[in-house]
Amino acid sequence: MKSNEIKRLFEQFEAVSFEEDGLECWSARDLQELLDYAQWRNFINIIDKAKESCKNAGEKIRDHFADVSKVIEAGKGAQHEIDDILLTRYACYLVAQNGDAKKDQIAFAQNYFAVQTRRAEIVEQRILDYERIKARAKLAETEKMLSGVLYERGVNDKDFAIIRSKGDQALFRLNTAALKRRLGVPENRPLADFLPTVSIKAKDLAAEMTSVNVQTKDLKGVIPIEKEHIENNRSIRQVLLKRGITPEELPSAEDVKKLERRIKSEDKKVLRKKK
Repeated sequence: MKSNEIKRLFEQFEAVSFEEDGLECWSARDLQELLDYAQWRNFINIIDKAKESCKNAGEKIRDHFADVSKVIEAGKGAQHEIDDILLTRYACYLVAQNGDAKKDQIAFAQNYFAVQTRRAEIVEQRILDYERIKARAKLAETEKMLSGVLYERGVNDKDFAIIRSKGDQALFRLNTAALKRRLGVPENRPLADFLPTVSIKAKDLAAEMTSVNVQTKDLKGVIPIEKEHIENNRSIRQVLLKRGITPEELPSAEDVKKLERRIKSEDKKVLRKKK
């Protein structure tokens, strides 16, 4: 998610918040629009799941979800009432957690409501951290899938490790061990846990390309598959270089495992500071 998009969403979420009896609240109808749900009936399903999560957490639903009415313009000056729900920050957090995380608006909301602050830059940093965690998880999933595809084509675990390392060398102009030393990555930890998001996504795309092409071209055996993976990483490197990014010159990033623990800790604080 781009910085200007994060700031735009931050301003929108801030603009519709209000205080009710000294408590920070959001209208479910407003939240429906912010989270890009076209139909109220679909959004109610998400709210019902959030209520169940609230109940499972040992909280009283009525403390966080208050049924109210809202007057809207119906055309030609007419007005009519529609059902609405007042949501606390905690309720909004649960709604976001039960939404479709593939939507940018939901990903933003999950982080916005988890952070007990009104500062846009803190929310933005959390979203960037969140996206890096997601990118790392996606790479792990892609590499697991690729390993399965290659195993069926005569590549064992040792060969797969060598193929990955040669892919790294094509992408970074350094093999995995050398890049680890350069970035200060512990020998027993995966390189990707310390790479910036763009490098993680670069590795992921190259691995996806290898998986597709190995099957499309019906490649078998270590040598042709290794060649394919090297070429895919070279192609990705060329794209990065054309955009002014030299991947081996990017600094290392925070250990993604520590990042995950911090995000989970912040989420727990939301559960402890519900009102």
